[in-house]
Amino acid sequence: MSWGYTAAERDDSASVAVLHRALEIGVTLVDTADVYGPFHNEELVGRALRARRDHAVLATKAGLVADDQRSITRNGRPEHLRAACEASLQRLDTDHVDLYQLHRVDPDVPIEESWGAMAELVAAGKVRALGLSEVGVEELERAHAVHPVSSLQSELSLWTRGPINDGTLDWCVQHGAAFLPFAPLGRGFLTGTLRPGSFADDDFRAANPRFSDEAMAANQAIVDAVRTVAARHEASAAQVALAWLLALGEAVLPIPGTKRLTYLEENAAAAQLDLTPTDLAELDALPTASGERY
Repeated sequence: MSWGYTAAERDDSASVAVLHRALEIGVTLVDTADVYGPFHNEELVGRALRARRDHAVLATKAGLVADDQRSITRNGRPEHLRAACEASLQRLDTDHVDLYQLHRVDPDVPIEESWGAMAELVAAGKVRALGLSEVGVEELERAHAVHPVSSLQSELSLWTRGPINDGTLDWCVQHGAAFLPFAPLGRGFLTGTLRPGSFADDDFRAANPRFSDEAMAANQAIVDAVRTVAARHEASAAQVALAWLLALGEAVLPIPGTKRLTYLEENAAAAQLDLTPTDLAELDALPTASGERY
C-alpha cells in the first residue's frame, strides 16, 4: 500500500477500504513497519483502525532506517528503538502495539541490547509481545534467553524455502512462536500474472535479481506447476501458494500484502483450500528458484 511497488498506484482511500474489509471477513493481523514509506504506512493503518483498534492484532517493526526503498541502513541501538516505538504509537494512533518486531538485527549492536530495550517496552505496557525478522536459530536463542520470542517474520514461499531448511521454522514450532511468512506470493510472481519488463522504475522488483527477464523465464516452471494444482481445485495460483504455507502447520501465518479488495478476498479464501497429499508432494518437489532474493 505504501512501499516497494510503484508510487503511482497508491490510493489511500482504497487502502483504508481494504483494511476495513479485511476485518469484516475475519482477518485480524495487520502488519506494518515504520520504514514503509517511510512512515506513510503506519499513518495509513492508524487512520484505518482509529475506530476499529480492538478488532485488530496490530504489528509493526523498527530497526531499519530508509532514505528511499533502495537506501536502507540498520539501527538497533536501544535509544533508537525506544524513540521509534514512541513515534510509531503516535502514527498508529494507539497506546500499545500487540506485536513489536525487530525488523533486522544491527550487526554493530549485540542482539541482547536491542532485545533488552524492546523488553522494557513490554514492561512499560507499550508493547504486548516481541518478534524478530530474518534471523537464524542462534540469534533466536540469544534473544529468547532475554525475553520470549513470540514470532519470527521471514520470507517463505514456494520459491523461497530457507526457513524450512535452516531450522528456524522448526524452532518456532518447538518454542510456541508464530512464523509469519512475508512475500508468501513471491512478490506477485507466484500469482502467474507478472511478465518480464513490466515494472516501473520505482518498483522494487525492477532491480531485483529474481525479476530479471532471464530469472523470470527460468522460474516459469514453478508457476506452471502451481497453476496445474490450482486447476484441479478450480482455485487461483495465489490460493494454492498460500494453502501450501498453511499446510505447514498452525504456527505458520502468512501475511500476503495487497491494496485491492479482489485480491484480499481471494487470498483470504485460501484458508478454505485443502490440498491433497499428491498436491503437496508435487509442490514440495518444485525446483529451486533462479536468482537471488535481493
